[in-house]
Amino acid sequence: MPTLFRFFATLAILAGLVFAAMFALANFVQPTPREMTVSIPASKLQPGNR
Repeated sequence: MPTLFRFFATLAILAGLVFAAMFALANFVQPTPREMTVSIPASKLQPGNR
């Protein structure tokens, strides 16, 4: 039984580390907004050419 407990404890520690990393990324990293341009081919703008 100690081996099973050690396995679950290791999984719990790894899950805690993953949760802490996700929490840190979500709260401390600020995305930088920037302008975005997308080129649309002229053939896509013609309603008759499908």
